[in-house]
Amino acid sequence: MILRPNQRLKLDDTNDKMFYAFPRFVTHVDEAFIKQLTDVYRDRLKPNTRILDMMSSWVSHLPEEMHFAHVEGHGLNAEELARNPRLNHYFVQDINDSPQLPLQDQDFDAVLNCVSIQYVQYPEAVFSEIHRILKPGGIAIISFSNRMFFQKAIQAWRDASEETRVELVKNYFASVPGFSTPEVIVSKSNIPAVLQWLGAPGGDPFYAVIAHRTEAQ
Repeated sequence: MILRPNQRLKLDDTNDKMFYAFPRFVTHVDEAFIKQLTDVYRDRLKPNTRILDMMSSWVSHLPEEMHFAHVEGHGLNAEELARNPRLNHYFVQDINDSPQLPLQDQDFDAVLNCVSIQYVQYPEAVFSEIHRILKPGGIAIISFSNRMFFQKAIQAWRDASEETRVELVKNYFASVPGFSTPEVIVSKSNIPAVLQWLGAPGGDPFYAVIAHRTEAQ
């Protein structure tokens, strides 16, 4: 196992569904981060393919000009998901309580997770599901910054540096046989930390860890 039991703990251990019961129609990262993420999607995703936007919300940051055959949304707040114009369908599920996804094997060309990986308590199970639902050659893109709901992030994430968090996500991929060696994209801000937390434009660092499903079995 990648994580020890104490590393999976959250400061707020109440049911996640309660925390996300009310919609938050805000973006959790700045415009520079969103632009970088959309550029990664534009470069790495293919049109007319099937996408799972895991742990999504009211916006998916997909390039507006790209058409996809199907975009499936997953999250914890139905109001947020219903507002997302890119989703063709969505479902609500707490993957910390039940990580098995109600999706068919090898049915998606890409799985996306934006600024939510810090809340996953059983990444071994979740990444096994990502692998299961991806087609051979399919891509998984995990993006994050240094922002979070601190009380809901797992201890391993809270205690880690930004560089160690990258290694943590790489290890999540490595825990499941059949993923390629992860690629890392990093764009750090030169803005002082105090200005980042005050919301200065371009202050949020950008991290993406990317891997492909490599085999058909």
